[in-house]
Amino acid sequence: MEHIFDARIARVGQEMKRLYMSLYHDEHAYDYFVSMLRRSYGERKAQLRALDEERLARPDWFRERGVLGMLMYTQCFGGTLKGVQSHLDYLQETGVNYLHLMPLLESPREKSDGGYAVADFRRVQPELGTMEDLASLADECHEKGMAVCLDFVMNHTSEDHAWAKRARAGEVEYQQRYFFYDDWTIPNLYEETVPQVFPTTAPGNFSWCEEAGKVVMTTFYPYQWDLNYANPTVFNDMTDDMLFLCNQGVDVIRLDATPYIWKELHTSCRNLPQVHTLVRLMRLACECVCPGVLLLGEVVMEPSKVVPYFGTVDEPECHMLYNVTTMASTWHTVATRDVRLLRSQLDKVFALPKAYTFLNYLRCHDDIGWGLDYDYLLRFGQGEVPHKRYLNDYLTGKWPGSPARGELYNDDPRLGDARLCGTTASLCGAEQEPEQALPRIEMLHAFLLTLSGVPVLYSGDEIGQFNDYTYHDDAVKRADSRYLHRGAFRWEDAEKRNDPAQWQGKIYGRLAALVRARRENSIFDAQADVWTFDTGSDHVLGIGRYYKGEKLLALFNFGDQVQRIALDGEYEDLLHEGKRVTGSAELPSGGFAWLIHEQ
Repeated sequence: MEHIFDARIARVGQEMKRLYMSLYHDEHAYDYFVSMLRRSYGERKAQLRALDEERLARPDWFRERGVLGMLMYTQCFGGTLKGVQSHLDYLQETGVNYLHLMPLLESPREKSDGGYAVADFRRVQPELGTMEDLASLADECHEKGMAVCLDFVMNHTSEDHAWAKRARAGEVEYQQRYFFYDDWTIPNLYEETVPQVFPTTAPGNFSWCEEAGKVVMTTFYPYQWDLNYANPTVFNDMTDDMLFLCNQGVDVIRLDATPYIWKELHTSCRNLPQVHTLVRLMRLACECVCPGVLLLGEVVMEPSKVVPYFGTVDEPECHMLYNVTTMASTWHTVATRDVRLLRSQLDKVFALPKAYTFLNYLRCHDDIGWGLDYDYLLRFGQGEVPHKRYLNDYLTGKWPGSPARGELYNDDPRLGDARLCGTTASLCGAEQEPEQALPRIEMLHAFLLTLSGVPVLYSGDEIGQFNDYTYHDDAVKRADSRYLHRGAFRWEDAEKRNDPAQWQGKIYGRLAALVRARRENSIFDAQADVWTFDTGSDHVLGIGRYYKGEKLLALFNFGDQVQRIALDGEYEDLLHEGKRVTGSAELPSGGFAWLIHEQ
């Protein structure tokens, strides 16, 4: 099989070496890098190589309309990796064929940031299982036509990583894999231009390491030490660790905190050109070793900064990126009942090339940050600080009459800023008014499934789980309100999913109908033309789709009152066979419609 690797390296080798040498100017390091890729290819088992070939023959496999993702914590869903494996039939029943397992590599329990402070990239957290368990789960997923996504925390390691321990002990070689300084002179220069990620809970970008007697860069938390990617050993070995995970059967590598991975004095240390070189090199590495594997970039920024991570036609970088601004704008629309900002944001997304694939979601493991287009909102007299305050007040239930139940995260009263936590059901008001919240929850999922890209559910949303307030009683978790929506999956509630009289059955049944309709109708194909249109109401969002002679009008009423929307002809209700709609469509509060017309 060596000839296959040789052919792949011959195809990309010239570009790979050019990019590598532009960063490192080190022939020996590059030769080692190529030898590492060859070794990784040799270690890839036969069934994974076969899967690579299948995907090379069908390169848009992840963009097909039947793909549905689910995001989960192993410990919450199945207890262990074996537990998750035992529940794959449930996921199949739900229509899930893309399984994103939240960080599960070995991390210190009390200083893990939810698994994002990795101490060993080749070991699973012991209470979750073993690397062999992960490989076994991936194998069965592949047999069932499912893909596995795993986070690769590449910006930093835990302070308990083997490199960090040796750096603390004074070994210069390992200190050079991080950013160590003898005093605060250079760190203070960085602080002049580098924003703080968590100004209230983890202020500053550097921490004092008592054992080493030096200052170390810690962009996120003091126990997460930033890696120095200007050191080729760091890039070589971290890429080696990434490929090791690919060889366990991981199909999608989520590159965590991608924009941060290159640091340079007198800059923001965000989105520097070298970051794109590194991501492109990682893509080329995968094309040589495991070409069926995808890169998902975590770039939680405005669209203008997100889109460049797709790369170019000739030098692509990430296969998929998060549609984070749409997620935030969606919850803004829930709180304001005004669709204009969301429509403006979607117009920018829909104008991008169809080859750009976004991962779409309503909720994820993280908080909701209000990175909105405030210049646009200012047209309507909405200032940034008071508007953020309103959004948080409404979605935490402080605003008079709001049924929403969320909690704030990383509140900064000084700046009048905070982020938001909560499950989809609770943020929609289901804890207070379940029957009124039900259509809104269904509408939001219909909106999610209307968008082109990969829709991903957060585990528990399919049965309408509420917030889990028990985290307040856990000494390790209580300081982090994100655990509000990271509660254990309630299997006793899942047992009610097929009973339409139960809350769980109502949610599950409606979502199942939406998923089935998306999968069965070609109008949701990734190649469809997509646009927004004026519905005549600021409360109703209109999205159009056109593909091979069919046109879909999707209408979503975010308002509190019934809305009647004029139509340009006769349409068939996609979810109610035989139902015709002519002249106008009537939408109740929180209602939606998928209307299709053959042209």
